[in-house]
Amino acid sequence: MKNQVCSKCGEGTYSLGSGIKFDEWDELPAGFSNIATFMDTVVGPSDSRPDGCNNSSWIPRGNYIESNRDDCTVSLIYAVHLKKSGYVFFEYQYVDNNIFFEFFIQNDQCQEMDTTADKWVKLTDNGEWGSHSVMLKSGTNILYWRTTGILMGSKAVKPVLVKNITIEGVAYTSECFPCKPGTFSNKPGSFICQVCPRNTYSEKGAKECIKCDEDSQFSEEGSSECTERPPCTTKDYFQIHTPCDEEGKTQIMYKWIEPKICREDLTDAIRLPPSGEKKDCPPCNPGFYNNGSSSCHPCPPGTFSDGTKECRPCPAGTEPALGFEYKWWNVLPGNMKTSCFNVGNSKCDGMNGWEVAGDHIQSGAGGSDNDYLILNLHIPGFKPPTSVTGAMGTELGRITFVFETLCSADCVLYFMVDINRKSTNVVESWGGTKEKQAYTHIIFKNATFTFTWAFQRTNQGQDNRRFVNDLVKIYSVTATNAVDGVASSCRACALGSEQSGSSCVPCPPGHYIEKETNQCKECPPDTYLSIHQVYGKEACVPCGPGSRSTQDHSVCYSDCFFYHEKENQSLRYDFSTLSSVGSLMNGPSFTSKGTKYFHFFNISLCGHEGKKMALCTNNITDFTVKEMVAGSDDYTNLVGAFVCQSTIIPSESKGFRAALSSQSIILADTFLGVTVETTLQNINIKEDMFPVSPSQIPDVHFFYKSSTTTTSCINGRSTAVKMRCNPTKPGAGVISVPSKCPAGTCDGCTFYFLWESAEACPLCTEHDFHEIEGACKRGFQETLYVWNEPKWCIKGISLPEKKLSTCETVDFWLKVGAGVGAFTAVLLVALTCYFWKKNQKLEYKYSKLVMTTNSKECELPAADSCAIMEGEDNEEEVVYSNKQSLLRKLKSLATKEKEDHFESVQLKSSRSPNI
Repeated sequence: MKNQVCSKCGEGTYSLGSGIKFDEWDELPAGFSNIATFMDTVVGPSDSRPDGCNNSSWIPRGNYIESNRDDCTVSLIYAVHLKKSGYVFFEYQYVDNNIFFEFFIQNDQCQEMDTTADKWVKLTDNGEWGSHSVMLKSGTNILYWRTTGILMGSKAVKPVLVKNITIEGVAYTSECFPCKPGTFSNKPGSFICQVCPRNTYSEKGAKECIKCDEDSQFSEEGSSECTERPPCTTKDYFQIHTPCDEEGKTQIMYKWIEPKICREDLTDAIRLPPSGEKKDCPPCNPGFYNNGSSSCHPCPPGTFSDGTKECRPCPAGTEPALGFEYKWWNVLPGNMKTSCFNVGNSKCDGMNGWEVAGDHIQSGAGGSDNDYLILNLHIPGFKPPTSVTGAMGTELGRITFVFETLCSADCVLYFMVDINRKSTNVVESWGGTKEKQAYTHIIFKNATFTFTWAFQRTNQGQDNRRFVNDLVKIYSVTATNAVDGVASSCRACALGSEQSGSSCVPCPPGHYIEKETNQCKECPPDTYLSIHQVYGKEACVPCGPGSRSTQDHSVCYSDCFFYHEKENQSLRYDFSTLSSVGSLMNGPSFTSKGTKYFHFFNISLCGHEGKKMALCTNNITDFTVKEMVAGSDDYTNLVGAFVCQSTIIPSESKGFRAALSSQSIILADTFLGVTVETTLQNINIKEDMFPVSPSQIPDVHFFYKSSTTTTSCINGRSTAVKMRCNPTKPGAGVISVPSKCPAGTCDGCTFYFLWESAEACPLCTEHDFHEIEGACKRGFQETLYVWNEPKWCIKGISLPEKKLSTCETVDFWLKVGAGVGAFTAVLLVALTCYFWKKNQKLEYKYSKLVMTTNSKECELPAADSCAIMEGEDNEEEVVYSNKQSLLRKLKSLATKEKEDHFESVQLKSSRSPNI
């Protein structure tokens, strides 16, 4: 500062000029701080987080710093003031997508800088260091490295590792920094220190490295001290098999693990076993042959071999069944390689991670217990058999391997897939000891694949070798329909109109090969062609109930229409309104530390003619959803299915600016069928999962399954969606999960959903309405039609228009009735008067006769007749009329008088039998 000139740093020191570098992490450097939180808002019960996140922090590990392993949010913070624009650069390891890793910058007002718009750090492959750099503006910059673990199971997350943080743009330095232990600088003016080689060491500020005593001590690269060599044990050597010789023999060779750090001259040390024992070589793998040399060679195109015989050409009308089947492990196959990697050191650089052992290949010794032992298989592509043209979305191939793990610690075996060498993703993992089992991964895209098996004995940061006997064995690896594969057998192929030699003519999509004639025949309607079997009519698998097949017979799907007969009534359903993707956000749930998260489900009820429309994605991965959709479907962080699930971390849970979506999985990618029954293809809907429907309309069930299996779901996942008619929920309705299984599943394999909507009601028919007749007004009558209540139908037939018909009014019939009543009353009165008067005359006649009889007691009785003789006047008539009265007319009608009229009166006694 006195001379205002720059001076070179001396030996043993270095300077970045206008920058600073942090490469020593034995302790947290000055200026760095840790802030740990578990939530910014409401948390779970206090007993679920006994110590909160007080003990969570970034941990220095010597050459790097390691993030927390729990589900807390921990920020590594560093504030720096820049005199001019610059940048920040760091290297990192980020392999577990169960951790959210973000790097962003704030100014002195705690506002995020514009340069950190893309703050999510990309995932790295297992065992590889990535780099990240961001431009910095002049002034105060607060740097944040923030991680958030999401633990929804017992499996711990893999931490994020950061090293070599470099910041450029600070004030010109006025001092030189000493080289850290294990490094040196032997020239003035150095801007970096060099690493000490193996078997040397250095202290802080060293100008050169000091050699260890090679006879009794050793050291790794970048060591700050020498270590005493321990006595040799069985853990310090391994065995290999030599290639087969001309006699068909292989030798067992024993070698020390390099670099050799143990001593054989100590009293309790063991010696290396003698090598050279000969054993019979295993046969060649299927598709390979031994031509008398010491190695196996692949069969030429168009030929096949089971590994024990010479390659033979396929007969006419057949084709080789291409692929790879590795079940004998004398040498590592040409398309496989092995390596060893350690994230914290380089002890296993250049070592083989896996060793061949005759009938299996197993994990090697490695340099330490926390090494990643890596085995890769490279296949340039997959394609279906030439006899059948592959349809879009169908299976092109599959890889199957048989393995077992023998562990005494927390070992983990990872199976990873890389597509087109863009990003490696963990497909499945197994922890602890696992019995011998098989795992299958299905390929749906013709692309370049790299399959990786990575084995780690323990993830604890340690350099010892206590668990070297923990290992994994792979007995066989089989890949079907590989582009550059070999053939162990031939299969019949369909013949076209022209046949030349053994060439095969591909069958059109949806056609199977008839066994008798080897001709292509189309599958029957509503069947799909099996991926695994294309020979014989049995290759056409019937679609499930209520579903149909695509035109190319590749998959089955539902057209969103369903028909059902119930008690002589036809029920027709139209779910097309619900064919768009339905969503359900279920929760919240809390992790053990109180982190709130939700389960987000997307359901594509019918898809689109077999195309899966439900998409789930991770929004913190390498690419945005827009880029992935517009680009290609290589990326596994965007999944398409009939039913998929994502884990959503709300923005208020961890202080994120937006909600985060991660851990997207496929719950169902195959449509099975639709029915009112509660069981279909071993998928059983338990009736007690949901409340009973209040209507008599049967629920309709959609059944799906996933084509991939997991360790916990050996038969794959299955999904059942129950469609329930509910007129109170119009439009898309409401989707729910069972109350007893808030995550949608109770066992993790079978998922249940209830979708209630008015659109799930059957179409209306004539049985769903009735008629009401109105009153007759002015000679017309109205008939109205109304829906039955409650109404349990939609759409279908329309309600008929009201009907108008002619009728006789009430006034007309009232008049007619009044007239008839009046006439009847008059008639009754007339008849009453007539019979009353007749009765009076009879009484008078009778009285007169009695009086006559009494006056002439001695006379004989007169004749029995009191009729008025013709011409005799009736003196007793009181009323006389010159013309015939109405009463007389009625009298004549009642007596039916003829020309002679007379009356007779009974004069005899009552004993007379006749009147």
